[in-house]
Amino acid sequence: MTTPATVLFDLDGTLLDTAPDMGMAANRVLAEYNLPPLSQEQIYRHTSYGARGLLTAGFGDKAKEQDPIALRARFLHHYGQAICSGTTLYEGIETLLDLLEHQAIPWGIVTNKPEGLTHQLLTFFPRLQQAQVIVGADTYAHAKPHPLPLLEAAKTLNCAPEHCFYVGDIENDMLAARAANMGAAVAAWGYTGGDDVISKWEADHIFATPHHLSAFIGS
Repeated sequence: MTTPATVLFDLDGTLLDTAPDMGMAANRVLAEYNLPPLSQEQIYRHTSYGARGLLTAGFGDKAKEQDPIALRARFLHHYGQAICSGTTLYEGIETLLDLLEHQAIPWGIVTNKPEGLTHQLLTFFPRLQQAQVIVGADTYAHAKPHPLPLLEAAKTLNCAPEHCFYVGDIENDMLAARAANMGAAVAAWGYTGGDDVISKWEADHIFATPHHLSAFIGS
């Protein structure tokens, strides 16, 4: 695929390193159940899978005994209370967004974070609030890996899907991109799990850093 006409981004593990705050919220839930906290390695491995991924890792075999809706509600409560204590923008993202805007390439965010929490978090990152479209997990009837959120985002930006890139850091992002007939680009700087895992995702492109993606678009 040549240089995209539009670029859509995942949020957690792609634009923002949210693992510190997501992990803190999960560990607060685990503490309520007298369970040990997740390690940093576990947090970074599961953050892109949200509350479900983190809490499943924390509860282990006991996860099936719990009410997933209640657990998720507790997680979201704690996360909303301290949504940006340790979250940071990945190095090179601002340069990448500057390049997209310089080249008049529209960009947006499609995440599986609830839309309300997404907007709450982005108040701390005004640069990301400049996205031309922002789609959360509950914006439409389906979330990723269903292609609907990506297709609706492309429609909002008046771009044919085949001329879009979707950039994300987990396999479900690549599945959603392929199902939407978009270029599937791996943000290998995120919570990917390593090169041996990425190689199985059948992505169109793998970018080691935001600077590598900038170089591709700039070329």
